[in-house]
Amino acid sequence: MVGTPRQAVADIQRFARRRAAPIILELDLTSDLVEGVPADPLTAAVAHRRPTLREVVDGLRRAARDDRAKVLVAHIAAGGMPLARVQEVRDAVAEFRASGGVTFAYADTFGEFGGGTVAYYLACAFDEIWLAPPGDVGLTGVAMETPFLREALDRLGVSVEIGQRHEYKNAVNTLVERDFTPAHREALGRIVDSCAEQVVAEVSARRGLSPDQVRRMIDDAPMSGRAALEAGLVDRIGYRDEAYDQVRTRARELAGTSGVGSDADGDGGVEPTLMYVWAYRRAEVRREASPVRRARGLAAALPASVLPGQSGGDRARWRSGTGPAAATPDVAAEKAAATPDGGAGTAAGGDPNVVPPEIDPRTSVVALIHGTGPVVLGSAALPFGGPVLAADAVTAAFRAAARDSSVAAAVFRVDSPGGSYVASDVVRREIERFRATGRPVIVSMGAVAASGGYFVALGGDLIVANPGTLTGSIGVFGGKQVVRDLLDKVGIGFGAVAAGENALMMSPRQSFTEAERAKLEEFLDRVYADFVGKVAQARRMSHAEAHELARGRVWTGADAHRHGLVDELGGLAHAIDLAWARAGLPAEETPRVRLTPKPSVLDRLRTPKSSEEPGAAAARTVTSLGVPGIRGVLGVLTAFDALGGLGALAGLGAVGGAHGGLPVGSDGFAGGWGALAPLAARAGLPVHGPLLMPPVGLVR
Repeated sequence: MVGTPRQAVADIQRFARRRAAPIILELDLTSDLVEGVPADPLTAAVAHRRPTLREVVDGLRRAARDDRAKVLVAHIAAGGMPLARVQEVRDAVAEFRASGGVTFAYADTFGEFGGGTVAYYLACAFDEIWLAPPGDVGLTGVAMETPFLREALDRLGVSVEIGQRHEYKNAVNTLVERDFTPAHREALGRIVDSCAEQVVAEVSARRGLSPDQVRRMIDDAPMSGRAALEAGLVDRIGYRDEAYDQVRTRARELAGTSGVGSDADGDGGVEPTLMYVWAYRRAEVRREASPVRRARGLAAALPASVLPGQSGGDRARWRSGTGPAAATPDVAAEKAAATPDGGAGTAAGGDPNVVPPEIDPRTSVVALIHGTGPVVLGSAALPFGGPVLAADAVTAAFRAAARDSSVAAAVFRVDSPGGSYVASDVVRREIERFRATGRPVIVSMGAVAASGGYFVALGGDLIVANPGTLTGSIGVFGGKQVVRDLLDKVGIGFGAVAAGENALMMSPRQSFTEAERAKLEEFLDRVYADFVGKVAQARRMSHAEAHELARGRVWTGADAHRHGLVDELGGLAHAIDLAWARAGLPAEETPRVRLTPKPSVLDRLRTPKSSEEPGAAAARTVTSLGVPGIRGVLGVLTAFDALGGLGALAGLGAVGGAHGGLPVGSDGFAGGWGALAPLAARAGLPVHGPLLMPPVGLVR
């Protein structure tokens, strides 16, 4: 039976109210957020339900402009999120609050009689902090721990032959020292102090306490929930259901005040909807996709004269690099003039493959390119082996962005402890080739962008880091461990036949000769000099100034900014805003971002026809390591598994290069420890090359 017109109108009104129902945004911050994009389909499928950092930050920024979403609640736990990642979430929460949003944080405990400093620091970004009645506040301060294996290696019969540049390049200290060296302790102590300063300052500001009061509380922690309530560290004691009831009540109050979801005809209104931030963001992206695409198509079809500032002369300026995209000096040209061999500043160099495209501001986007994980040569990734910053994949992404006329700028998001020297320099070069088209590149540093991770950042126009980012580590190490005595103890012998004076130079079964050691020292000097020289050039400082800041030392983002190694402090969202502005795009528009590459499942699985295809920007997945004889070596060394974790130390090989010149895997994956890299990886040791940040541990 067809209803009356009045019923039809009422149904339409109820449907409209549901569409405009108030939304309670929810954040699950009990575990770390995903950084970057999974490199293979299997990992992507497993990680599909885990929110990414960008989804959370972008979702909160969108919500700040949405009248339906004015309440945010987060479930927080000591989930091991790095300090820098926490700071990006805090910044997004602060932006949401500044728009008029109300925020609640709930925790079962901030460390169960343990450390919960970073989790509590995150909670301080919210208006109201709830703690379950049995919970503690483990605001115990900041600490890092470093293992030293020298005594264990001596007992096993493993000798260490490694060199480094310079005293702060402490990645090798785990293997060669029994305790902190003065330089190691100094560097790690400064990282801890810098992180503690950031925590104290924010807790003090958000909780209305003096810095001295916060420090005294840190020294008294952990404390019970009741004690924390009396001290002003938390606002309410209650279980999750009680906290969420309060959140819903507040959402109804705000909805009634604003009229969002209110009931004009008196049938009770619409109950607020609870929705994860990442789910809200995905729904908004889907909702906006079709209308935006149609609007862009219409704008592109309009004559240039219809829009202001779009004359032929303006188009010519965009193409020649003298228009909005060139609002900043052409750093590449300056580098070319300052470098005897033309340096990276001649990146375009007349190359016909690098042609400045005609940029149209009406349809322009910022290309977002991720570089996550250790820096490796090639484009291979192991399934479930964690992300890698694969040089071939990242450089292909920049080439694809350079050929895309809708890309007005790029943001390179780096979250990497470093790795291969060659791969790092190749990526840096490709970034400067992109800049040679007249478009800016902003580098955004994640939790860590050190050593090779800092090297790749040198190609950008600006470097942006969070205060808690670990960066710097401008130095190099290389060498090997000799396991001959260990193999003798267990009765394993190796024979070797070689043609070439240095064919067995990186063999873990014999020590360096004097000539081989001299070659290692020459390699370390050459790499360090090149690294420091490019830092000095990119950061516009003298070689002596760059060396003083280098020497392998790791800095926090705050200290790196103070010393001139970083240009601005902020997260990925700030970097995107900077890229949009430096490209000269309309300030009143929200930056449009395109993930580059965004390969389909087919692109990930099929082999691209050339290295210039967009599909080449997707890292390949390899399922086996194809070095001749590796299966035999691994089979022999499997016997050491009975020794547990230390058993894997039997396989330690070359740090600086692959044994016999062969990389691990025919796909060029992670050369570093030679043919025994898998065993080194199982021991938790750095396997990705000579430009690797020291293992400083988590801030907790």
